[in-house]
Amino acid sequence: MDKSEFEKKLNSIPEDNPDELDNDMLKRIKEEKDKSTITLEQLEIDVSYNGKLSLRVPKSLHKELVEKAKQEGVSLNQYALYKLSR
Repeated sequence: MDKSEFEKKLNSIPEDNPDELDNDMLKRIKEEKDKSTITLEQLEIDVSYNGKLSLRVPKSLHKELVEKAKQEGVSLNQYALYKLSR
């Protein structure tokens, strides 16, 4: 059953007396929706920890970090991550 057939079937379900097949489909839809929903609190946590960090540093430190990253053959981001994780 493709999506359009499913939608037609779903739209034809009588509101007051769905049959067993209809009830099974509605149950599966509800279960799928339940798996994909999160609370507002969880969303705020997920959004607040996006893995980005922005720092303002003196130009001299920026230059030094860029040069050291080049010497190591890595990006500034990779070098900074390495230094922060030590």
